[in-house]
Amino acid sequence: MKPQHVAIIMDGNGRWAQRRLLPRSAGHRAGFRRMLELSEYAFERGVSCLTLYALSTENLSRPQEELDELFGLFRTYFAEQTERLRERGIRILSIGDRTLLPADIQGMISDAETMTASGTAGTLVLAIAYGGRQEIVRAVNRAVKEGREVTEAEFSALLYTGDLPPLDLLIRTGKETRLSNFLLYQSAYAELYFSKKLFPDFTKGDLDKAFKAYSLRDRRFGRI
Repeated sequence: MKPQHVAIIMDGNGRWAQRRLLPRSAGHRAGFRRMLELSEYAFERGVSCLTLYALSTENLSRPQEELDELFGLFRTYFAEQTERLRERGIRILSIGDRTLLPADIQGMISDAETMTASGTAGTLVLAIAYGGRQEIVRAVNRAVKEGREVTEAEFSALLYTGDLPPLDLLIRTGKETRLSNFLLYQSAYAELYFSKKLFPDFTKGDLDKAFKAYSLRDRRFGRI
């Protein structure tokens, strides 16, 4: 049994750098390189949808210098990877409140989504300026605005992830064992896997271990 939709909370970049007496920016760059490697490997392993927690709404309160470094990495990512992903048939999506991002990054995200929209080999979802509670409130307000009660299926369709497959496996690196406001609704029946490794140290082999652990889970969804 292989997971089709996998999400990763990429935690520990800053701590990785601090343990090496490096600036936190070095950790973010190392995490960026690891993200590229693992994204490609996940699709090679048969994952059809990969969702990465790149920047939370809470992260936006970090010092401006650190945010500038992160925004620079986003600019590099979209500039260098969009065409490559399009050629591989990978569709790019972004979830979150992109209005909180610099205008040029908003444009780069929109361009990347448009350029890769026809991709059928897999979907790469980048959660940027994303918060799970905020997503739920947004969906509730959309239903209220339309003046209707909704079923679970209809509510799910109002979320950012409305056209994505159900979440099978959520991986968090960095030792912490909480969801940190990530895919709260979608995680209701996802399998959770926590690694003590900081994200820049989380390898392809570690991803394989997570997939192996998932294959051994008994997924009953409340049934006997």
